[in-house]
Amino acid sequence: MAADPRRRNSSEEVFVYDQGIVLDKLYEDDDVVVVVAPNEDQLRDIILELLQERPMTVRELHSKLSGLASEDKIRYALNKLVEEGIVEGDEEGRYYALYT
Repeated sequence: MAADPRRRNSSEEVFVYDQGIVLDKLYEDDDVVVVVAPNEDQLRDIILELLQERPMTVRELHSKLSGLASEDKIRYALNKLVEEGIVEGDEEGRYYALYT
């Protein structure tokens, strides 16, 4: 059985950005926490997880992922998910996951 890449053994090496969003921590002090931004596959999984909770617009996703991914990267990941038939968009600009 493969280990879940979002789960780690030590709380010292990860940072929980939000529920379901766990990132590798590079550095932390009293003022700042520096984390590794998600790669394309991780961003895709994060977006899909968020859309399984509720439909969202690009603006809502960008607001939720502020500091982690640019709007362009979010749009690119959404387009890939749409091409794969996993996510669909409506006339109002909301995207939703077809599978939960």
